[in-house]
Amino acid sequence: MNAAPADQIRLLEVQALDSRIAQLDHKRRNLPEHQEIERLTADVKQQRDLLVAATTQETDTAREQLKAEQDVDLVRQRAVRDQQRLDSGAVSSPKDLENLQREIVSLAKRQSDLEDVVLEVMERRESLQERVTELTGRVDSLQAKITEAEARKNASLSELDSDGFKAAKEREVIAGAVPADLLKLYDKIRSQSGGVGAAKLYQKRCEGCRLELNITEVNEVRAAPADTVVRCENCSRILVRTPESGL
Repeated sequence: MNAAPADQIRLLEVQALDSRIAQLDHKRRNLPEHQEIERLTADVKQQRDLLVAATTQETDTAREQLKAEQDVDLVRQRAVRDQQRLDSGAVSSPKDLENLQREIVSLAKRQSDLEDVVLEVMERRESLQERVTELTGRVDSLQAKITEAEARKNASLSELDSDGFKAAKEREVIAGAVPADLLKLYDKIRSQSGGVGAAKLYQKRCEGCRLELNITEVNEVRAAPADTVVRCENCSRILVRTPESGL
């Protein structure tokens, strides 16, 4: 294939822009915020699961406390009624009086035991409420960090997208001046060679594979007409000759 030396030089400009675009794409995919957000999101999920469990326990304990308090009220009301009967003098039978007094004592003991239960449940509930508050704070803090990381990520992506758009437009202009057959060959090689389709021959070395040409290869390239599109024998990329090629 033949192409004017100027078009071959222009191919290096296209390659530089393609490399720039590839670098921007790599940065876009590998922003540190991606992993940071992923880690924080996993942490939030874990803390939210713990919060749900603690909230459920606190709700169950609240019901348990209400039930215990209702039991205390029932016993207290029963004791008040019995005391009122005793104080009213309506019970005259010694045996009935004895039974009533015994029941009042028993109710007092029962009330004391139930009040102890209420206190124990209240302490457990208070501990769970503190746990819920703590976990809620953790979730809120992590969510704030995610929001901040998202903002940084979006700002970085916006800048990278802007740079990528400019590079793509510049590439479009320069590539439009390269002969179609040369550009087609370049694109084919680039897709097969890790994104590099053309490389400068610098001081007898291919800057695509970084290998120096042997004497035979140097002589062949030196002998080739200026408009001949030469290829690297090692990596098959298009070798672009410049005044720095060392020929």
